[in-house]
Amino acid sequence: MKIPVFETKRLFLRGVRLEDAASYEKNFVDYKVVQHLSHKVPWPYPKGGVKEFLQKEVLPNQGLTRWFWVFFLKENRDEVIGSIELLKNAQPGNRGFWLARQYWGKGFMTEAIAPVTDYAFEHIKFEKLIFAHAVGNDRSRRIKEKTGALYVGKQLEKFVNPNYKEVELWELTKQAWEKNRERDSEKKFK
Repeated sequence: MKIPVFETKRLFLRGVRLEDAASYEKNFVDYKVVQHLSHKVPWPYPKGGVKEFLQKEVLPNQGLTRWFWVFFLKENRDEVIGSIELLKNAQPGNRGFWLARQYWGKGFMTEAIAPVTDYAFEHIKFEKLIFAHAVGNDRSRRIKEKTGALYVGKQLEKFVNPNYKEVELWELTKQAWEKNRERDSEKKFK
């Protein structure tokens, strides 16, 4: 199944390709980025690890049980600055993402997840999405709050950063997402 392309005000999103591995690795292999991820992500991250991950985990399942986008600034479509993935089966969450550190705090991830979330509900037909992040990853928490997700609880989990011990779980229903999008749209026109 082909992964759709999305354009936002500042970003260009498309399905990941094997030739993205070097650019992806350049911005992903940064402890400040990776520390918030599951302990399943190796650290130190092996050279060539992104290519192997794409070949073995992502591309064989792309459009079947996994939908994986990389994104770029519109004016520089050669450098991957982040990724977003949807997983059919929550492990513990249905969505994961990362963003290169130099772009944190500028609204890029909130902008990038909007068309992906629309796609999840409208085309993949999720009725709800479960999101997870390390307790202490306040930027990720804020994204969930802004999109209308509801806090569900915590559970024990391991992360790359061993100081993180728990994961927060959030739920976003299709109805809550639509209501949130409607509210955002009304704000723009007032």
